[in-house]
Amino acid sequence: MSLYRLGFACLLLAVATSVQAADKRNTLSDEEKAQGFELLFNGKNLDGWKQSGNWKVTDGVIERTGKGGDVVYDVKPVPDDFELRFEWKVAPGSNSGVYYRPGQYEYQILDNERHPNGKVPDTTAASLYYCIAPSHDATKEPGEWNTGRIVCQGTVIQHWLNGEKVIDIDYTDPSLAKKVEKLRKRGADVAARGAKLKLQDHGDPVWYRSIRMRELDGKEELDHSPLKKK
Repeated sequence: MSLYRLGFACLLLAVATSVQAADKRNTLSDEEKAQGFELLFNGKNLDGWKQSGNWKVTDGVIERTGKGGDVVYDVKPVPDDFELRFEWKVAPGSNSGVYYRPGQYEYQILDNERHPNGKVPDTTAASLYYCIAPSHDATKEPGEWNTGRIVCQGTVIQHWLNGEKVIDIDYTDPSLAKKVEKLRKRGADVAARGAKLKLQDHGDPVWYRSIRMRELDGKEELDHSPLKKK
């Protein structure tokens, strides 16, 4: 085989491998299928998502490409009780967020090291923005993929980052009253339900993939193991 043909064959193999990897990322495992997860992003296009043209799909990844606003999963609202799993990465200094309930309910997406919000505990990555700080920083470096997970059942809210639980609250806990009031003043009614999932355009480069969600029956046995200390 000539060097030209060999090089072309290697290029085709690399492209095929990249496509297969992208397809594998945006799929459900057998366990997730059994648990009732639905894939919200097909890895190919933004079917089912509403946006203004500033988000695109490249190599199985949702990418913000410019000004225009958030991208919203428009098929149906987030269930009252749910588990959401997703992967995200940011460029150095970037800020974004995942909104999952009405008002300002936000799982913060952030480069903690370089963005000013990283200096304030309750606005760091995986925080319930402006309300509850994560127990510790479990982020990876900008440019690396992080896994996010949100579990909400009844009055319990959990945020997970890279397999580590960083928030586990019951918002009716009297000890959290002042923090919950901060969230209310920001525009979130903690008892409100029925929002559509939204990925925030905060003016910075950000990427998402492998977005899947399942509805919980309200009686799921949740992991309430102690949070890791800072």
